[in-house]
Amino acid sequence: MGKTIRTTLDLGDPPPLTEAERDTLRRVDAMPEEAIDYSEIPELDAAFWARAEQARPDRTEQVTLRIKKSVLDAFKAGGRGYQTRINAVLESYVRAIQSPDRER
Repeated sequence: MGKTIRTTLDLGDPPPLTEAERDTLRRVDAMPEEAIDYSEIPELDAAFWARAEQARPDRTEQVTLRIKKSVLDAFKAGGRGYQTRINAVLESYVRAIQSPDRER
């Protein structure tokens, strides 16, 4: 039986692109507009836009929070995006404590 691995992509701190991904993006960027095949993309008619809703991502809120220096230093050592990583850890904790199969 296969092993399922779950991961969460942090859009605020995405993983770096591989060289192959960079090559693909360079090729697409170099394509003239006329060379792009739009035939499989449906038209976005007035009915589509009438039903469209704006996505509202979960907002962050600025707070003052006391964190042990050693913990903060560990997150900062990871470079840019340390606040996003702290938030991801906190979100993971919230999901864990809200899990229906969690023992209480």
